[in-house]
Amino acid sequence: MSSKPSTLGELRAAQYPDFTVKEELERNVLRMLRSSQPLFPQIHGFEETVIPQLTNAVLSYHDIVLLGEKGQAKSRLMRSLVKFLDEEIPIVKGCEIHDHPYHPICASCRKKLAEHGNNTEIEWIGREARYGERLSPGTKIADLIGDLDPAKVAAGNPLASEEAIHFGLIPRMNRGIFAVNELPDLEYLVQVALFNILEERDIQIRGYPIRFNLDLVLLFTANPEEYTRAGKIITQLKDRIGAEIRTHYPLTRELGIRIIHQEASVPKGGEVKLTVPDFMTDIIEQITMEARKSPYVNQKSGVSARLSIANYETMIANARRRAVILGEAEAVPRMSDLNYLYTSSAGKIELDPFREETVTEFQVFGKIMDKAVAQVFKEYMEKEHLELGTPDMSGEKHVRLSELTPSSDYKNVISKLPEIWEPVHHLTGKNGEAYQASCVEFVLEGLHLSGRLSRTKVGEMMDYQTSGAPKKKS
Repeated sequence: MSSKPSTLGELRAAQYPDFTVKEELERNVLRMLRSSQPLFPQIHGFEETVIPQLTNAVLSYHDIVLLGEKGQAKSRLMRSLVKFLDEEIPIVKGCEIHDHPYHPICASCRKKLAEHGNNTEIEWIGREARYGERLSPGTKIADLIGDLDPAKVAAGNPLASEEAIHFGLIPRMNRGIFAVNELPDLEYLVQVALFNILEERDIQIRGYPIRFNLDLVLLFTANPEEYTRAGKIITQLKDRIGAEIRTHYPLTRELGIRIIHQEASVPKGGEVKLTVPDFMTDIIEQITMEARKSPYVNQKSGVSARLSIANYETMIANARRRAVILGEAEAVPRMSDLNYLYTSSAGKIELDPFREETVTEFQVFGKIMDKAVAQVFKEYMEKEHLELGTPDMSGEKHVRLSELTPSSDYKNVISKLPEIWEPVHHLTGKNGEAYQASCVEFVLEGLHLSGRLSRTKVGEMMDYQTSGAPKKKS
């Protein structure tokens, strides 16, 4: 904007305030608290746990480490702090470390101020340019702090001077926020360099001490298991980090589902209408919850919320594919669509390396999925006060279904097994054939997992049968 000051003199005349980045964060957080604005509206489940702690840390001017397993929104929390920075701030024009015009710290800007005084040119940078982030593995001191620049040395700058240095990421985030992901993976010497920044503001590059009073907020993330392991973090660095905040997974299935709906990529519009029954979404999130307590899964690594999101997207994709192939106007996910979740779950569930039993990831996920379906089925039957009698065992009855069975065929299933009519009808409500097909598969799978029906796989078909099915105990 033309009305903004463009020189140091104009900035002073406008009485632009002098503040540190931590004071800036504090001011904007307090402003939002006074107006009752939600601080982190896109992050669910932390309202009464993590967010109050994080707010206190900001108001305390602390540097912060977020401790949590993978997929607990640690990076999102760090990036969300950018919104508490001012929309724009002034810097000395052309300065690569965002020097404050009132008191620049780099040699080049000090020279400009000495030569031009109030005529020193300034420019304005937005808040997004004031956030930097680095993943720890492979990070060197030169990346974070800086190194000698051969081109600057060749240009005649003295070797032992600031003018010969190419600044790293941290100096370039002066007057901003810098985040380091997976802190325990940083090499020892890099951790020492961070300690110097936190404690002394002293940066050494190739043995040349350069004293910078950097104005920074430093953020870190770490897995608690790694962070507490002896030798992974130098104790002096831990001691200088002001706040340790423990994150967690959603405490309820409802919170997990809110995250799914917020994050999943779901097509909008199109020729095929998409309808997802609540019980199918519940199953997707319950799978993740079961994985987080399975003895076969490495709980120290954790099970990310990305498992639910990716599985939800896969389930929907297969339902849409089926609807297009069959020429149906509505796509409704069914139990048979869950067979494709192995593709979106692979790599997101890490088996416990110390468990003696030899099981594959495929087998573990199958057990987890069965538990999730059985739990959701039980809840729905109890919630809706539905009674399921054992199907008639006097004669052998077969129901064969595949993922490509047309929705209209499921009426025949109900006629063969009239015992499922009441729960299917109750779940379907006023929805159409495609929705009814999903309800039928849900009830059949629930009957199988509760011991009322046998189930075998015949090629690509699932064969539900009454013959040989154990009678449920009264």
